[in-house]
Amino acid sequence: MTSNVPRLTTIVLFPIFAGFLLPILPRDGNRIIRWYTLGICILEFSLITYIFHCHFQFDFQSIQLIETVNWINFINFHWILGIDGFSMSLILLTGFVTTLATLAAWPITRNARLFYFSMLVTYSGQIGLFVSRDILLFFFMWELELIPVYLLLCLWGGKRRSYSATKFVSYTAGGSIFLLVAALTMSFYGNQVPSFDIQNLVGKSYPISLEFALYLGFLIAYAVKLPIFPLHTWLPDTHGEAHYSTCMLLAGVLLKMGGYGLIRINLELLIHAHLFFRSWLILFGAIQVVYASLASMSQHNLKRRIAYSSISHMGFVAIGIGSVTDAGINGAMLQMISHGLIGAALFFLAGTCCDRTRTPFLEELGGIANSMPKLFTMFSAFSLASLALPGMSGFVAEFLVFPGVVTSKQYSFSFKAQITVLEAIGTVLAPIYLLSMLRQMFYGYKLSNESNPFLIDFGPREVFTLTCLFLPILGIGSYPNLILPLWNSEVISILFSYSATK
Repeated sequence: MTSNVPRLTTIVLFPIFAGFLLPILPRDGNRIIRWYTLGICILEFSLITYIFHCHFQFDFQSIQLIETVNWINFINFHWILGIDGFSMSLILLTGFVTTLATLAAWPITRNARLFYFSMLVTYSGQIGLFVSRDILLFFFMWELELIPVYLLLCLWGGKRRSYSATKFVSYTAGGSIFLLVAALTMSFYGNQVPSFDIQNLVGKSYPISLEFALYLGFLIAYAVKLPIFPLHTWLPDTHGEAHYSTCMLLAGVLLKMGGYGLIRINLELLIHAHLFFRSWLILFGAIQVVYASLASMSQHNLKRRIAYSSISHMGFVAIGIGSVTDAGINGAMLQMISHGLIGAALFFLAGTCCDRTRTPFLEELGGIANSMPKLFTMFSAFSLASLALPGMSGFVAEFLVFPGVVTSKQYSFSFKAQITVLEAIGTVLAPIYLLSMLRQMFYGYKLSNESNPFLIDFGPREVFTLTCLFLPILGIGSYPNLILPLWNSEVISILFSYSATK
């Protein structure tokens, strides 16, 4: 379905072009800069919501609202945009989380122009990746967010911000090399003129050894972003030093780029290789769930504990994608949406808590529930959501992934039993490290208003931000069909392709 109106181009370019107007705002107008950026984010999210409500068709089993412009003739590089259920759900998540992250960044006044410009460029890059239908454009958008995120980490982070920013760039750029080489090889193979259009690459056949190499190249890039064990070590360092508004973008959206790429390229385009590697994907995902849970329990830094918790939960995404079943793929997508909301909220809570207590170390906290009851209530609610309490979105997502592996006929009983046990161990460990974190932070008598005058409870801005994040978590957990039909036709199409392959 082709669109004659450049709706998708508008939502990709609007944030970055709006960011170029920041230099003309008053020199000492931090308040104006904040309101301007927040207004741009709200307007962008409104445009996304309008496209979803008025132009997106749930039962359409193909790419919608396709926009094509010939960009660079001699290499056949096109500006091709389009959406389906997978991309539309993540675009909505991006708009929602980025708007709230902009509101969360309200206290930032140092170099505010550059900070908010970096956020708007990141916004455009993330939206652009989810709507790209040209694999070279996909890579371009993948790289677009690299420099602004580096600046957000390096200029507004903690004491070890330079180290964490450099590590983030090293891992991401290193993975991007594999992505570029694989994308170019896929596009040039068998063609006198390269074809970067993803639609033309669907069903394209390769020698099995080349397909395996392509799959591994893409997988390395996505494993860094998702992240998949053992390419995850940049994440705790980054989250431990980044400002909490940047952490919201990282946890809420950036990690989902890896999961989306794994579905869009590896799962849909490299079917034979995925059938071979999917058991390894499930195995590494299950190991990640347990390993990251155990690592989280050993962390004394609040942000790093939540970071390892985040890694553990993203292991369910790898398991769901590897299962190639209806329940598994639905669970993986729902886990990305759920984790985007819960992760963003937990990092916002952790960051604001560290600002008020002037320490990120759990052993130095304790007894702050009396001083900050709103913080205590919100932290407890989102921690329960993170440990997959029934009635919350995390429970539905992780529950779907379990039968996603068990119902697959491609694995032996012993393999399914082992994976299920590892998943169950991770599920049991989550309440241990999260509830012990709450006990260390909020119970006891270490900190009080007398010993720390910065123990000020949440105001309206913080309560509003967290309420906005909590409502969809509760809504999806109570009624999963609120969002599952969004990508149902795409899941059916993928399963049909794999059944035809077998």
